[in-house]
Amino acid sequence: MDQQHSIRLLFNANKVYDRQVIEGIGHYLHSSKVGWDVFLEEDCLARLNNLDAWEVDGVIADFDDQEIRDALSSFRKPVIGVGGSYKNEADYPNVPYVATDNSRLIEAAFVHLKQKGLESFAFYGLPINESRKWALEREKAVIDLCRRSGFECLVYRGYETTPETWHHNMNRLSDWIQSLPAPTGVIAVTDARARHLLQACDKVQRLVPDQISIVGIDDDDIARNLSRISLSSVSQGCFEMGVQAARLLHKALDRKASNRPEPETFPRVLVDPTGVVQRQSTDFKALQDPYVIQAMHFVRQHACRGIKVEQVVDYVGISRSNLEQRFVQECGHSVHNEIHNAKLERACTLLKDSHEAINLVAEKCGYPSLQYMYSVFKKHFSMTPKQYRQEHTNPKQA
Repeated sequence: MDQQHSIRLLFNANKVYDRQVIEGIGHYLHSSKVGWDVFLEEDCLARLNNLDAWEVDGVIADFDDQEIRDALSSFRKPVIGVGGSYKNEADYPNVPYVATDNSRLIEAAFVHLKQKGLESFAFYGLPINESRKWALEREKAVIDLCRRSGFECLVYRGYETTPETWHHNMNRLSDWIQSLPAPTGVIAVTDARARHLLQACDKVQRLVPDQISIVGIDDDDIARNLSRISLSSVSQGCFEMGVQAARLLHKALDRKASNRPEPETFPRVLVDPTGVVQRQSTDFKALQDPYVIQAMHFVRQHACRGIKVEQVVDYVGISRSNLEQRFVQECGHSVHNEIHNAKLERACTLLKDSHEAINLVAEKCGYPSLQYMYSVFKKHFSMTPKQYRQEHTNPKQA
């Protein structure tokens, strides 16, 4: 094992981004067997008090936080910065740095929407703030990418969200949503902002994804669980960023221990996103029939509540035979099959992405019994739900 070192992590681990970076650091710690004593604030906040008195050998810090970045600018121990990428080289800090590639994040979201057949695009960002340069980088990236692809990008930054201004801000966001042509693909700067979009669309009855398709960035459980419509999102390579940051610190500590001089230029590692996790919010099909669009929207929202075709017909307001004929013409299958497919898709997602007991998955997806769900999976996949979970679960989640 290497020499024992005291390492401090400066992250706000109440954010999914920071937690996944820390997870990557922990993976490196265990896989390389470095002798590190790691300190992280018990409440998972990053505090900078008594900086000069810190008895540490190295720091890995969130450099998207301008206060942290400024405080560590003259710190004499090895520091590794983690944050977003910049188009302007001068914006990078003068330390070894691991960055999420903002341009590639936006490109992944844009390509995902474009492949759905969308030709109108918008971006929901954040108000300009010195501590959120990454948000402006993403805004610039989407505008540039749309322009190069021959599309206009409609941008709305909105307002800071506070309990006092929440209703006013949501009203203004709703106004913007109503001004967008249908269909439009909207890229949100984060999953939190994407959740605002889902709520605003629900408020003004703009159908998601038929009229407004939404993709966020972060693949955050909170955004996913607080919305009736599941959110598609670009998953950042945060875990890999943590691994790379720990590796850079390991090299810096070794160099310091052997009295080797600092390099003339500090290393910089850009980490690509791991991909788009597709869910309901971008399950866009170029439907033309307004009755079918309404039916699809109702099914997506209520399929797992055990609805029947009759309830879809009542919601749309035309005869069953008329709706069924329109549905087959537009989608190639019946309303009953659409309900069935929506429940099955939800069950597959829960089995892959959660640790819910299988009987609870059956209940959440509207199956009348666990045995019934087993028969559905045997028919469609020739395996049980348990076998499906074992075959499709991400090893990191197991």
